[in-house]
Amino acid sequence: MLPVEGQLPPLTGATGWLNSGPLTPDDLRDQVVLVDFCTYTCINWIRTLPHIRAWAEKYAGLSVLGIHTPEFGFEHDTDNVRLAAADMHVDYPLAIDNDYSIWRAFGNMYWPALYFADARGRIRHHQFGEGDYANSESTIQQLLAEAGLGGADAGLVSADGHGVEAPADWVTLQSPETYLGYERAERLAAPRDAVLDARHVYAGPAQLTLNEWALCGAWTLGRQAATLDEAGGKVTYRFHARDLHLVMGPASGNAARFRVELDGRAPGDDGGLDVDDQGRGVATQQRLYQLIRQSGPVTEHLCEITFLDPGVEAYVFTFG
Repeated sequence: MLPVEGQLPPLTGATGWLNSGPLTPDDLRDQVVLVDFCTYTCINWIRTLPHIRAWAEKYAGLSVLGIHTPEFGFEHDTDNVRLAAADMHVDYPLAIDNDYSIWRAFGNMYWPALYFADARGRIRHHQFGEGDYANSESTIQQLLAEAGLGGADAGLVSADGHGVEAPADWVTLQSPETYLGYERAERLAAPRDAVLDARHVYAGPAQLTLNEWALCGAWTLGRQAATLDEAGGKVTYRFHARDLHLVMGPASGNAARFRVELDGRAPGDDGGLDVDDQGRGVATQQRLYQLIRQSGPVTEHLCEITFLDPGVEAYVFTFG
């Protein structure tokens, strides 16, 4: 028997809604509800999407409700969220929680976070972070059965993601999420050379150790992001993971060309979804870009991203 963890709180703090008009807990009565806290550049949430979409499709008595609570400033822009939701095939109701009102009402602290409510509006289970998908789906089945809303077979969905949604290669993953903005920056090589909130020309060290990163060229190191002031600037990172992603985008809306090198060479077959085999790509919007996906054995490498146009903002490296 699943415990009762509380009632679904009000949703009145939403600053907007996508794919639906405003909803209340009363609107969701007599349905099993999966509340999904997300922010669209979070790789951990992105990798849960195949499962959430599959559950929404399979279980007629299940209502999925997304709560988009932004991490970065550009994620407060509803047009950015609308574009990301369409690209990611998120067609269930999505509350825009720009003021963190719903986040606080749930007492939430995580992306992703899943809360499972029964047909009486009682929260009966939660899951923080990726994984444990079988238990989450079994919870959905149990709550549907309690409400007499069964009908789907008892088997579990097969929802292996592809591209950026593919599960991480946890066995070989040795690089952690790394923020570039000074509010949460870690492992910046030569940190004493950093200048906050002002243009500064960085030279970059001769070598990086594992999980160190560096800037080269004219950058402004801000609270959330490093912003390139002149074309030709670089960001380098020594990593050990199958996938390397960078959340970035042009600050002004103008596209920013970039080139990725792996150990000083074009990535070839190890290029990610957002570059060609020569490592060339274009940042057209603020989102997560997959720059490297190693096609063979996963080993340690130096990744260097050179930006051919100024104005790009680089926020965080994530890995898979």
